[in-house]
Amino acid sequence: MSIKLFRIDDRLIHGQVVVGWGQPLHVGFIVLVDDAVRASPVEQELYRMGVPPHIDVIFASLAEAVAQLPEWDADPRPGIVLAGDIATLAALTENCHRVTRINVGGIHARPGRSERLRFVFLSDAEVEQLQRLAARGVEVTAQDVPTARPVPLAEFT
Repeated sequence: MSIKLFRIDDRLIHGQVVVGWGQPLHVGFIVLVDDAVRASPVEQELYRMGVPPHIDVIFASLAEAVAQLPEWDADPRPGIVLAGDIATLAALTENCHRVTRINVGGIHARPGRSERLRFVFLSDAEVEQLQRLAARGVEVTAQDVPTARPVPLAEFT
């Protein structure tokens, strides 16, 4: 499998993704799955600016990601699929059975969420979404950087 990491991070593309994960995984591409960013050339350019030129950045809507996942998975270069919320990757896993592991990398505080880890704040509905993913056989762990211990879902929900 060419996709080395399926990650939820509400900051989308930033240094922790590019340097922290991208360098040790030797990624050749990052797929950002976000309908709003896909529709905004200005936002795309801003995200692209934070990525070295040797790493391709692909902006995809959820529908495009469902259709193109087999192509990205066949790419010989290692890749990262990144979404800003649980619902997007949950929908991707419903349509693409190749997603077996999801990394929760950063979901930040906002009204209705409570702190589960220092970098993961979840609402009850989001906890339920993650538990449904796990019930379908998707391994869900939280890990902000590759050198940190992956925290199993049961330890943060």
